[in-house]
Amino acid sequence: MTPKKAEPKTVPTKASVPAFLAKVKDPAMRADCDAVVALMSAVTKAPPVLWGTSIVGFGSYNYKYASGREGHWPLVGFSPRAKQLVLYVMPGCPGYDAMIAALGPVKCGVSCIYVKRLADLNQSALKTLVKASVAHLNQTHGAGR
Repeated sequence: MTPKKAEPKTVPTKASVPAFLAKVKDPAMRADCDAVVALMSAVTKAPPVLWGTSIVGFGSYNYKYASGREGHWPLVGFSPRAKQLVLYVMPGCPGYDAMIAALGPVKCGVSCIYVKRLADLNQSALKTLVKASVAHLNQTHGAGR
């Protein structure tokens, strides 16, 4: 008997993004979420989609690792967490480190940017970063085609 392949848990759903965001208790965080929806929708020209139970994603792309593992992920996205907003922006685009530095006070993971308040960031730098990340993914993964 062949072992069953594990299915990813973070996949696009039909759940309502406005209903999900309405549950964000902190009014400032909810306002930040609304602003990020506007920015990422404008850049990607894609509607917000709830991926799994807590990630709002825009557009999507397919990836394949050298190991053969494949997946499907949003071009960009975000998740309102208890104490911070997490932005999902793929690294690797030209000038990524400089764009991150230009944002202001953030902490970074591999493809996560942790933000306390959106107002603390350089909004122009954020828009530039989101555009560059989307363009990079479109070029390297054929996203949006």
